[in-house]
Amino acid sequence: MLIELFAQVQDATDAARQMLEQSADAGLTSPTEETISVWELIKNGGWYIMGPLALMSVIAVYIIIERALAIRRALRDEKDFMNKIRDYIHEGKIESARNLCSTTNTPVARMLDKGITRIGKPMKDIEVSIENAGKLEVYSLERGLSVLATIAGSAPMIGFLGTVIGMIITFHTMKISGAGVELDQLSGGIMQAMVTTVAGLVIGIIAYVSYNTLVARVNKVVQNMEAQTIAFMDVLEAPAK
Repeated sequence: MLIELFAQVQDATDAARQMLEQSADAGLTSPTEETISVWELIKNGGWYIMGPLALMSVIAVYIIIERALAIRRALRDEKDFMNKIRDYIHEGKIESARNLCSTTNTPVARMLDKGITRIGKPMKDIEVSIENAGKLEVYSLERGLSVLATIAGSAPMIGFLGTVIGMIITFHTMKISGAGVELDQLSGGIMQAMVTTVAGLVIGIIAYVSYNTLVARVNKVVQNMEAQTIAFMDVLEAPAK
């Protein structure tokens, strides 16, 4: 009796071992996971949504690079620029001061050049002239930033629009298919919904962060212009040594 019990246990153990081996063999022969390229993702998003998003991304990248380089040039610190301007003005070399400003490609130099041309007039007129020139320089530095801000706000909205369209396509497919709907029939609309959302959010986040970074750097330029304006007005008011 005991021998028969041991024999039954051994048979059950052998059967379990065979099942595990078969499962392992099946796992080894299972199909490999398929990957999808970026281009396939873009096509799945639909040209009527991904097209505008692609155009927005190109415009955003251009503005970011172009404005970053322009602001970097504006922040360039010319060594001894203000000291030379002070010496020229105290020595009465107005033309030399203007030549220095014309050869220095910075907003501060162009702004002070307007002030130098007004030397001899009331201080208020000189100050107003410098302020007007400074406003024009700031407008020039901020060119394109409003477009970047618009892209930062509208790109996610367009992505969400693609999401809604994708879900509408999915539900329409379910409606016309009735009870016999297959998963592959729904995958297209769901894929479009997900891809457009991701694309819109990525473009919007990059544009938003870049916009705030560029605005902060423009403010730094403005602060430098204000400081140089105060220094220039002090030079005009200080007596020559």
